[in-house]
Amino acid sequence: MTGLPELRARIDELDRRLVQVLAERLDVCREVALVKEGSDTPVIQPNRVREVITSRRQWAIDSGVDPDFAEQVFRVLLAETHRIEVAGSRPDAAPDKAAAPESTRSALDTVATRIDHIVVAAADLAAAEATFTDRLGFHRVHPADGEVPGVRIVAAGGVTIVLVGAEAGPAVAAYLQRYGSGIQHVAIDVLNAGYARAALTAVDAPLLTDVVVDASGHEQFFTIRDPSIGLQLGFISRTGHRVGIGAANVLALFEAIDESD
Repeated sequence: MTGLPELRARIDELDRRLVQVLAERLDVCREVALVKEGSDTPVIQPNRVREVITSRRQWAIDSGVDPDFAEQVFRVLLAETHRIEVAGSRPDAAPDKAAAPESTRSALDTVATRIDHIVVAAADLAAAEATFTDRLGFHRVHPADGEVPGVRIVAAGGVTIVLVGAEAGPAVAAYLQRYGSGIQHVAIDVLNAGYARAALTAVDAPLLTDVVVDASGHEQFFTIRDPSIGLQLGFISRTGHRVGIGAANVLALFEAIDESD
Protein backbone atom coordinates (compact mmCIF):
# COMPACT_ATOMS: atom_id res chain seq x y z
CA MET A 1 0.00 0.00 0.00
CA THR A 2 1.26 3.47 -0.89
CA GLY A 3 2.18 5.45 2.21
CA LEU A 4 0.88 8.86 3.26
CA PRO A 5 4.13 10.73 2.39
CA GLU A 6 4.06 9.33 -1.15
CA LEU A 7 0.40 10.22 -1.63
CA ARG A 8 1.00 13.74 -0.34
CA ALA A 9 3.92 14.09 -2.74
CA ARG A 10 1.61 13.13 -5.61
CA ILE A 11 -0.95 15.71 -4.44
CA ASP A 12 1.77 18.36 -4.23
CA GLU A 13 2.85 17.62 -7.79
CA LEU A 14 -0.73 17.70 -9.07
CA ASP A 15 -1.33 21.01 -7.29
CA ARG A 16 1.85 22.46 -8.80
CA ARG A 17 0.66 21.44 -12.26
CA LEU A 18 -2.80 22.82 -11.49
CA VAL A 19 -1.32 26.22 -10.62
CA GLN A 20 0.71 26.13 -13.84
CA VAL A 21 -2.46 25.43 -15.85
CA LEU A 22 -4.24 28.27 -14.04
CA ALA A 23 -1.39 30.63 -14.91
CA GLU A 24 -1.56 29.54 -18.55
CA ARG A 25 -5.33 30.03 -18.63
CA LEU A 26 -5.07 33.51 -17.14
CA ASP A 27 -2.41 34.43 -19.70
CA VAL A 28 -4.87 33.48 -22.45
CA CYS A 29 -7.49 35.61 -20.71
CA ARG A 30 -5.15 38.59 -20.92
CA GLU A 31 -4.94 38.01 -24.67
CA VAL A 32 -8.74 37.83 -24.80
CA ALA A 33 -8.89 41.18 -23.00
CA LEU A 34 -6.69 42.77 -25.67
CA VAL A 35 -8.89 41.37 -28.44
CA LYS A 36 -12.04 42.64 -26.73
CA GLU A 37 -10.50 46.05 -26.20
CA GLY A 38 -9.51 46.30 -29.85
CA SER A 39 -12.94 45.27 -31.10
CA ASP A 40 -15.09 47.18 -28.58
CA THR A 41 -16.46 43.86 -27.31
CA PRO A 42 -18.05 44.05 -23.83
CA VAL A 43 -15.98 42.42 -21.11
CA ILE A 44 -18.90 40.47 -19.68
CA GLN A 45 -20.49 37.99 -22.10
CA PRO A 46 -23.47 36.36 -20.30
CA ASN A 47 -24.03 33.68 -22.94
CA ARG A 48 -20.38 32.67 -22.77
CA VAL A 49 -20.53 32.49 -18.97
CA ARG A 50 -23.57 30.20 -19.12
CA GLU A 51 -21.87 28.07 -21.78
CA VAL A 52 -18.74 27.71 -19.65
CA ILE A 53 -20.67 26.76 -16.51
CA THR A 54 -22.85 24.19 -18.31
CA SER A 55 -20.02 22.57 -20.26
CA ARG A 56 -17.72 22.38 -17.22
CA ARG A 57 -20.50 20.80 -15.18
CA GLN A 58 -20.84 18.16 -17.88
CA TRP A 59 -17.09 17.61 -18.02
CA ALA A 60 -17.17 17.13 -14.25
CA ILE A 61 -19.99 14.58 -14.50
CA ASP A 62 -18.09 12.71 -17.21
CA SER A 63 -14.98 12.64 -14.99
CA GLY A 64 -16.73 11.55 -11.79
CA VAL A 65 -16.42 14.97 -10.12
CA ASP A 66 -19.38 16.56 -8.35
CA PRO A 67 -20.73 19.16 -10.83
CA ASP A 68 -21.78 21.58 -8.07
CA PHE A 69 -18.20 21.60 -6.80
CA ALA A 70 -16.89 22.11 -10.34
CA GLU A 71 -19.29 25.00 -10.87
CA GLN A 72 -18.11 26.59 -7.63
CA VAL A 73 -14.49 26.36 -8.78
CA PHE A 74 -15.20 27.78 -12.22
CA ARG A 75 -17.30 30.65 -10.89
CA VAL A 76 -14.30 31.71 -8.81
CA LEU A 77 -12.10 31.35 -11.88
CA LEU A 78 -14.50 33.38 -14.02
CA ALA A 79 -14.54 36.14 -11.40
CA GLU A 80 -10.73 36.27 -11.47
CA THR A 81 -10.79 36.26 -15.27
CA HIS A 82 -13.12 39.25 -15.28
CA ARG A 83 -10.93 41.06 -12.75
CA ILE A 84 -7.83 40.50 -14.88
CA GLU A 85 -9.54 41.69 -18.04
CA VAL A 86 -10.63 44.92 -16.36
CA ALA A 87 -7.52 45.46 -14.23
CA GLY A 88 -5.24 45.19 -17.24
CA SER A 89 -6.07 48.77 -18.20
CA ARG A 90 -5.17 50.21 -14.80
CA PRO A 91 -2.08 52.45 -14.75
CA ASP A 92 -0.93 51.34 -11.29
CA ALA A 93 1.12 48.20 -10.72
CA ALA A 94 -0.30 45.18 -8.91
CA PRO A 95 0.73 45.00 -5.23
CA ASP A 96 3.40 42.55 -4.11
CA LYS A 97 2.09 39.58 -2.15
CA ALA A 98 3.81 36.91 -0.08
CA ALA A 99 3.13 33.17 0.09
CA ALA A 100 3.02 33.09 3.88
CA PRO A 101 0.87 35.42 6.02
CA GLU A 102 2.60 38.41 7.56
CA SER A 103 1.37 37.52 11.04
CA THR A 104 0.26 34.48 12.97
CA ARG A 105 -3.24 33.43 11.98
CA SER A 106 -5.90 31.82 14.13
CA ALA A 107 -6.99 28.20 14.00
CA LEU A 108 -10.26 29.34 12.43
CA ASP A 109 -8.32 31.11 9.69
CA THR A 110 -6.81 27.73 8.82
CA VAL A 111 -10.15 26.01 8.16
CA ALA A 112 -12.62 28.74 7.11
CA THR A 113 -13.17 28.76 3.34
CA ARG A 114 -16.13 30.95 2.32
CA ILE A 115 -19.65 32.05 3.22
CA ASP A 116 -21.85 29.01 2.61
CA HIS A 117 -25.26 30.64 3.01
CA ILE A 118 -27.10 33.40 4.83
CA VAL A 119 -30.32 32.95 6.81
CA VAL A 120 -32.77 35.87 6.85
CA ALA A 121 -35.75 36.11 9.19
CA ALA A 122 -38.67 37.66 7.31
CA ALA A 123 -41.86 38.95 8.88
CA ASP A 124 -43.47 38.93 5.42
CA LEU A 125 -42.11 35.77 3.83
CA ALA A 126 -43.98 36.17 0.53
CA ALA A 127 -42.73 39.72 0.07
CA ALA A 128 -39.17 38.70 0.94
CA GLU A 129 -39.25 35.84 -1.56
CA ALA A 130 -40.66 38.15 -4.24
CA THR A 131 -37.84 40.63 -3.63
CA PHE A 132 -35.24 37.98 -4.38
CA THR A 133 -37.00 36.12 -7.19
CA ASP A 134 -39.04 38.78 -8.99
CA ARG A 135 -36.85 41.83 -8.48
CA LEU A 136 -33.31 40.48 -8.10
CA GLY A 137 -33.34 37.38 -10.30
CA PHE A 138 -32.76 34.64 -7.73
CA HIS A 139 -34.47 31.27 -8.25
CA ARG A 140 -36.19 28.92 -5.80
CA VAL A 141 -34.24 25.94 -4.51
CA HIS A 142 -35.91 23.01 -2.77
CA PRO A 143 -34.57 22.20 0.71
CA ALA A 144 -32.57 18.98 0.79
CA ASP A 145 -34.99 17.44 3.30
CA GLY A 146 -38.18 18.53 1.55
CA GLU A 147 -40.43 21.57 1.58
CA VAL A 148 -41.34 22.98 4.99
CA PRO A 149 -43.91 25.72 5.63
CA GLY A 150 -42.26 29.04 6.37
CA VAL A 151 -38.90 28.23 4.75
CA ARG A 152 -37.86 29.41 1.30
CA ILE A 153 -34.40 28.91 -0.18
CA VAL A 154 -33.32 31.10 -3.08
CA ALA A 155 -30.08 31.10 -5.02
CA ALA A 156 -28.25 32.95 -7.76
CA GLY A 157 -24.99 31.53 -9.06
CA GLY A 158 -22.96 30.57 -6.02
CA VAL A 159 -25.03 32.62 -3.55
CA THR A 160 -27.65 30.95 -1.33
CA ILE A 161 -30.12 32.77 0.91
CA VAL A 162 -32.50 30.98 3.30
CA LEU A 163 -35.66 32.94 4.13
CA VAL A 164 -37.55 31.95 7.27
CA GLY A 165 -40.96 33.27 8.28
CA ALA A 166 -43.21 32.94 11.30
CA GLU A 167 -45.12 30.17 9.51
CA ALA A 168 -42.14 27.90 10.24
CA GLY A 169 -43.09 27.64 13.90
CA PRO A 170 -43.37 29.34 17.30
CA ALA A 171 -39.61 29.69 17.77
CA VAL A 172 -39.28 31.66 14.54
CA ALA A 173 -42.33 33.75 15.41
CA ALA A 174 -40.78 34.54 18.80
CA TYR A 175 -37.50 35.53 17.15
CA LEU A 176 -39.28 37.88 14.75
CA GLN A 177 -41.30 39.36 17.58
CA ARG A 178 -38.11 40.11 19.50
CA TYR A 179 -35.68 41.11 16.76
CA GLY A 180 -37.73 41.80 13.64
CA SER A 181 -36.75 41.04 10.06
CA GLY A 182 -33.12 40.86 9.03
CA ILE A 183 -30.08 38.62 8.77
CA GLN A 184 -30.34 35.95 11.44
CA HIS A 185 -27.05 34.18 10.81
CA VAL A 186 -24.19 33.88 8.36
CA ALA A 187 -23.00 30.31 7.79
CA ILE A 188 -19.26 29.92 7.17
CA ASP A 189 -18.01 26.86 5.34
CA VAL A 190 -15.15 25.20 7.24
CA LEU A 191 -12.98 22.18 6.49
CA ASN A 192 -14.03 20.43 9.70
CA ALA A 193 -16.78 21.61 12.05
CA GLY A 194 -15.44 19.65 15.03
CA TYR A 195 -12.00 21.21 14.69
CA ALA A 196 -13.49 24.68 14.24
CA ARG A 197 -15.66 24.32 17.33
CA ALA A 198 -12.75 23.11 19.44
CA ALA A 199 -10.66 26.05 18.23
CA LEU A 200 -13.37 28.55 19.16
CA THR A 201 -13.96 26.86 22.51
CA ALA A 202 -10.25 27.25 23.26
CA VAL A 203 -10.55 31.04 22.93
CA ASP A 204 -13.79 31.21 24.95
CA ALA A 205 -15.99 32.12 21.98
CA PRO A 206 -19.68 32.35 22.98
CA LEU A 207 -21.11 29.17 21.45
CA LEU A 208 -24.77 28.20 21.47
CA THR A 209 -24.74 24.59 20.25
CA ASP A 210 -22.62 21.50 19.90
CA VAL A 211 -21.94 20.17 16.41
CA VAL A 212 -25.24 18.99 14.93
CA VAL A 213 -25.26 16.52 12.04
CA ASP A 214 -28.28 16.24 9.76
CA ALA A 215 -29.35 13.34 7.55
CA SER A 216 -27.40 14.75 4.58
CA GLY A 217 -24.12 14.87 6.49
CA HIS A 218 -24.05 18.61 7.14
CA GLU A 219 -22.14 19.27 10.36
CA GLN A 220 -23.05 22.61 11.92
CA PHE A 221 -22.68 24.56 15.13
CA PHE A 222 -23.62 28.11 16.06
CA THR A 223 -22.48 31.01 18.18
CA ILE A 224 -24.70 32.97 20.53
CA ARG A 225 -26.32 36.02 18.97
CA ASP A 226 -23.95 38.94 19.48
CA PRO A 227 -25.80 42.20 20.20
CA SER A 228 -22.84 44.24 18.96
CA ILE A 229 -23.35 42.92 15.42
CA GLY A 230 -26.99 41.84 15.65
CA LEU A 231 -26.54 38.32 14.31
CA GLN A 232 -25.12 34.88 14.89
CA LEU A 233 -22.48 32.92 13.05
CA GLY A 234 -22.89 29.35 11.92
CA PHE A 235 -20.09 27.01 10.88
CA ILE A 236 -20.77 24.18 8.46
CA SER A 237 -18.81 21.31 6.95
CA ARG A 238 -20.07 18.58 4.63
CA THR A 239 -19.38 14.94 5.38
CA GLY A 240 -21.96 13.42 3.02
CA HIS A 241 -22.95 14.00 -0.57
CA ARG A 242 -22.86 17.59 -1.81
CA VAL A 243 -26.50 18.57 -1.43
CA GLY A 244 -28.31 21.78 -0.61
CA ILE A 245 -29.30 23.18 2.75
CA GLY A 246 -32.02 21.40 4.70
CA ALA A 247 -34.80 23.19 6.55
CA ALA A 248 -34.44 21.04 9.68
CA ASN A 249 -31.01 22.39 10.62
CA VAL A 250 -32.15 25.98 10.16
CA LEU A 251 -35.25 25.51 12.29
CA ALA A 252 -33.28 23.63 14.95
CA LEU A 253 -31.21 26.77 15.43
CA PHE A 254 -34.31 28.87 16.08
CA GLU A 255 -35.43 26.27 18.62
CA ALA A 256 -32.04 26.48 20.34
CA ILE A 257 -32.27 30.28 20.46
CA ASP A 258 -35.77 30.08 21.90
CA GLU A 259 -34.64 27.69 24.63
CA SER A 260 -31.63 29.85 25.54
CA ASP A 261 -33.61 33.10 25.87
